[in-house]
Amino acid sequence: MKLDLDGRTALVTGSSQGIGAAIAAGLARAGARVGVNGRDADRLERSVEKLRAEVPGGDFVAVAADLGTEEGAEQTLAALPEADILVNNLGIFGATPALEISDDEWRRYFEINVLAGVRLTRAYLPRMRERGWGRVLYIASDSAVVIPAEMIHYGMSKTALLAVARGFAKEAAGSGVTVNSVIAGPTHTEGVEEFVYQLVDRDLPWEEAQRVFMREHRPQSLLQRLIEPEEIANLVVYLSSPQASATTGAAVRVDGGYVDSILP
Repeated sequence: MKLDLDGRTALVTGSSQGIGAAIAAGLARAGARVGVNGRDADRLERSVEKLRAEVPGGDFVAVAADLGTEEGAEQTLAALPEADILVNNLGIFGATPALEISDDEWRRYFEINVLAGVRLTRAYLPRMRERGWGRVLYIASDSAVVIPAEMIHYGMSKTALLAVARGFAKEAAGSGVTVNSVIAGPTHTEGVEEFVYQLVDRDLPWEEAQRVFMREHRPQSLLQRLIEPEEIANLVVYLSSPQASATTGAAVRVDGGYVDSILP
């Protein structure tokens, strides 16, 4: 199967590292021009240079903007007015006891993890619909279904993404534009390494810490290891491609069997 995105423009939010960077690389390998997003312009430029080295000939555009704000969305649209593929990957997470999550923190998680993607979908979806082709993806999480006791505000935001994606898929019905969410399982990123060490002994070597984390905090994983970002990216690239034209309004799992269900 050849996934050909030649001539398409993609925007991947929160893509200076981790899953977002892997998705940006995967889309570029398939031929797309890719907008790479991050808040810090200097750090973003370094990330783009790294991506160019990883994908020789890849067409990357740095989009420096804080998408947790309306101003950031406006800056993004100015830098990249058109997009055929929108991957709403931006997200924050962290462990906080449930009864200690403040109102401001609830609002921050909703603003960044949910509303940032909604704003961009409102901006890009109408033109996709006019052109008769487009892909909108929301990177959700197993935490959308299996709400983690140590970060229920994060779980709430990811559950919201499933509803948002389904709703926008109905708005795009019959237009040639598909809208889906991706339920990513526990994934190995720098941020997740820090999160793991919030929950297990910091003196443990990483490989052992990972095993302890999966055994004690994610025992239902059938993969029994953290997923690599490229494994998430593979599914996203497929869903962004013409071959995925009949998949819309779906919550597609790449979770290592973490969610104990035979249905999505």
